[in-house]
This record gives sequence, structure tokens and C-alpha cells, in this order.
Amino acid sequence: MNDSMPATPPRRARVRAPELIGKGGWLNTGGDDLTLADLRGKIVLLDFWTFCCVNCLHVLDELRELEEKHRDTLVIVGVHSPKFVHEAEHQAVVDAVERYEVHHPVLDDPELATWKQYAVRAWPTLVVIDPEGYVVAQHAGEGHANAIRTLVEELEAEHEAKGTLRRGDGPYVAPEPVATDLRFPGKAILLPSGNLLVSDTTRHQLVELAADGETVVRRIGDGVFREPQGLAQLPDGRIVVADTVNHALRVFDPESGAIELVAGTGKQWWQGSPTSGPALDVDLSSPWDVAWWQGKVWIAMAGVHQLWTYDPEAGTVEVAAGTTNEGLVDGPAAEAWFAQPSGLSATDDRLWIADSETSSLRWIEREADGHVVRTAVGTGLFDFGHRDGAAGQALFQHPLGVTALPDGSVAVSDTYNHALRRYDPATGEVTTLATDLREPSDAVLVDGDIVVVESARHRLTRLRLPEEAVRVEAVAHRTKREATEVAPGRLRLDVVFQAPTGQKLDERYGPSTRLLVSSTPPELLLGGEGTGTDLFRELDLNPELTEGVLHVSAMAASCDDDPANEYPACHVHQQDWGVPVKITPTGIARLPLILAGMDG
Repeated sequence: MNDSMPATPPRRARVRAPELIGKGGWLNTGGDDLTLADLRGKIVLLDFWTFCCVNCLHVLDELRELEEKHRDTLVIVGVHSPKFVHEAEHQAVVDAVERYEVHHPVLDDPELATWKQYAVRAWPTLVVIDPEGYVVAQHAGEGHANAIRTLVEELEAEHEAKGTLRRGDGPYVAPEPVATDLRFPGKAILLPSGNLLVSDTTRHQLVELAADGETVVRRIGDGVFREPQGLAQLPDGRIVVADTVNHALRVFDPESGAIELVAGTGKQWWQGSPTSGPALDVDLSSPWDVAWWQGKVWIAMAGVHQLWTYDPEAGTVEVAAGTTNEGLVDGPAAEAWFAQPSGLSATDDRLWIADSETSSLRWIEREADGHVVRTAVGTGLFDFGHRDGAAGQALFQHPLGVTALPDGSVAVSDTYNHALRRYDPATGEVTTLATDLREPSDAVLVDGDIVVVESARHRLTRLRLPEEAVRVEAVAHRTKREATEVAPGRLRLDVVFQAPTGQKLDERYGPSTRLLVSSTPPELLLGGEGTGTDLFRELDLNPELTEGVLHVSAMAASCDDDPANEYPACHVHQQDWGVPVKITPTGIARLPLILAGMDG
């Protein structure tokens, strides 16, 4: 090959990108509506996200460096595609865009119109559109930032040479800041002094408030924390803090003001990383809440759907419950499934858990053979609502907090229902204690009253615990996603994964891919469930059922393909899908799910 000739850019499948439409309109554009024509000449990255989804929040953080480095050629557009009813409220999207510091245009698509146009099946999904308006790549899940960076650099070179790249400022317009003492507070605890300590999440600080819950005594940890959440007091009086976006635990001493890192490396945990060991050597993943129970700090590890423990005396961490699979499965701790556990509250014999993505209240307790996980309220990933009554049919909507009460019952911060609920184990009944609370995320007992963290009103609200419950009109919802019509009998499942440019599958230590398949109800699958290393599977569907949900979890590891590099950088790509299916004679016989690349 003649060295003077320019390299031929890689050939890519090119599909014309559908228009961006959403009934909620545009945010972060200064009031302007955007079209793809307005973005012609730019590389466009669509980020299909919803603010309940911790994996979506991980991707927002993964993309920040890329967004900054390529700001004159790349426009990231967040397409907000709700899972829960609350997430379809426009003001809730406005709040989330500020809460999670989204610094690019966002299309509010409450009816999933653009989601359907792009045939998206999972949160989060990333779609790359070239400067001429063609889709050139699609990625589902986390871990794709390096691949997208390489693709963006290729597209810059290719379209600079063609004269189709337009450099310059993008359409992002920052909203006006709002002055409040707290900004999207997350969790709170009562200090021995009678003051309250609050995680001021969006301002990346802790705030100590006087006993009135309003007067600021001091601000703590400027520049140390990133979106801190859970707080728990250790027996020695110090406070352990879930430093969520730093994937770490820190300890704050209220007396001296000292802050110490005690667990986490600052890196996010990925499949294959250690799950136990010296606390400062083990990666964590979005710790959301903490509680002192049975001589250890228990951690709601939302990012990997597990509970972990931190032992301050030994200086170690380890997995305590959960498999990393997302869903609702009870039983022995090592076999249980969680879905973004986000709130913890300990009693002598139980650790209560607000399991947010399954809209459920669960608990873990010790039995003769070890710890066991059980569910009090909730049925799974897709059913939610506001319904009181017997626990077996009661419904929550994405609760983030739980608080043990003196009478043995628990208060649930039912976040997306804007309510405080109560579950009584003695009667098995769920009632509503208060409504009109804006995204309550935690509650703490103070002198017989309950102080609620109203996250989206940026304040603490003190309530008297009512003797009688509030009467609320019952509503029930299912996650709104159109079912995929599949043919009866055998269904071919293909997870599409193409190693990014300059990378290859990492086979040095055995298979680099993993596929796990299950279903709701379990009887939907007569064959094909379970774990394997191939990214395809033949599934046998039960002819006696007409609908259900396929749960698919896929992982692939790829490494830089450079023979000269003895220690190439490696990247893990992973995603979970919940695919509602309807069995019809005219349905498809092949179900492709894109992890990375384009379905040929």
C-alpha cells in the first residue's frame, strides 16, 4: 500500500435516522425545539435513558469526558423514555435533568415515540448518528464509552475529509440556577446533639441542620463527595457515608470534622472483579444506602443489585446477598435477586430493604443455615402503583427509603407516588400515612414525629405520625412497553455484539461472553433457560401460554488488539433486558438484542 494514500474509512451499515419527537418537548436548549436537520454536520449521540435507572446514571457519568473533549463536533441528546408513570411527568424530568447534572439537550418523550422509532429495547441504549444523518452504531447497557470515543474520532476524520463535518458550539443552553439551602437531598439521620445530618446530593455535600430541620449549622465535604446518599452512625459515633458516584464509603467524624475513605477504589465494580477483600482494594458500584446491623455496615449496592457488608474492625468488604441478576427472587442470600436496592433500616432481627426497581419492600434475616431474603410487598419489575390493603396485592412505585418504627411496623418512602406508606408485619396490611410529598427519599424518627426528606422540594418536612391512615384512591400500573410478537414453538435469541474498532474478544482466561436467560412466569420457557457462554440461544416457548417476559442478561469482554502491548486495556460491556412477548402465529422466529454494533 502506498503510504501517501489516505486510509480508507471502515465501511458501515447506514440507516437514515428517524426524527426526534416527544410530547414533553425540549430541555436545556433555551426554549428552542431541535430537529435532526438542525444537527446536520454534527456527530449525534442519542442516549435513551430514564431517571430511575442506575445503569442510565452510570452512562451519564461515562459520557462526561467524551462530551467535554469533543464538544465542537459531538452533540449528545438525552431521550428521556419513562419506565414508571411518575417519570412521564414533565416536571419530574426537569428535576432529574438538574439533579443528575445533565449538560446536554434532553428530549422529553413520555409516550416513547422516539424509543419506538429507533426500535430500542433497553435502558440505557446509545445510538450514534453521523453528520449526514445516518445511524451508524447502537449500544445497549454500560461500558461502551471507549468504543464510542474511537467511533467519534473515526467519524471526525472521515467527515472532515468529506467536508460534511461542522465544527462549533452545540445547542446546549444551561438553565438558570435556583438558590435553596438543600438541592435534591437524599438521606438523613438524627445526630446525638438533636441536629440532623443530610446528604445534599446535587451539591455534593453533607449539611448539618439544627433541630428545626431548616437552619444550616455547617456544610461538610466540599470537593470530597459526589452525589452522596446513605448515612449510618457507627457505634463510636462517627458517620459512614455512601459516596455514591465515587463508588466509595467514607467516614465522617462530627466531633473533629475529619473525613476518611474506608472502602472502594473510586472505580466502578464490573463482572469478574473481586467480591471480597481489603476494603480499599475492592471496587464498589453506586452504594445507595448504609445501615449498621449485626456488627457490620450493610450496603445497598444499587449498581449491581446486591447487598454487601463492610467490617470496620477487619477493614474488609464482601458480598452478602444477591447474584447481580436484576429481579425479585427470594431465598438463601447467595441466590436472591434484587433490583437497585436503595433504602435500608435495621431492627434487632431484620434488615428492611426498599428494592426500588421492583417497587418492593423486602427484608433479610438470619436463620440456622444463614441469611435468607423475603418479600413483604411487591411482585417484580413490571407491576407498580398506589394500592393499600393486604400486602399480597398492595403496590408501591419505586420506593427509595424505609424506616423502622417503634411498634414493629415500617414506614416506606414511596418516592414516585409522592407518599409515605406503612407496612405492619403483625396484620400484613399496607396503609398510606401521608401524600403530597414531592419524591420522598428517606424518613427519620424525631421525638415521636417523622421527618421526611422531600427530595424534589429540597427540604425536610416534619409530620406527626397519624393514628389513622389517609384514604387514597387505588391505582395499578404495568410498565408500558409494547410486547414483541413472537411465533409459537422455537425462538432464536441472538445478542448482537461486534467488538469495537481496534479491539477483539478477550479469550485469554476462557470464554469472554456470558448469556443468562429466564422468564416470567417461569413456565413460559420449556427449554433454553439458564447460563451459557454463547451469545445465542434456542428458546422453546410454552404453547399453552400467550404472553410473558423474557429476562436476558449478556456480558462481553473485549481488549485492545495490539500485539506489541503486553498488557492491553480491556473493556466489559453488559446489559439486562426485560422483553415483554406475546405469542401469535404471525410473530417473529428470531429475536435480536443489540449489545454493541448493528444487526446485520
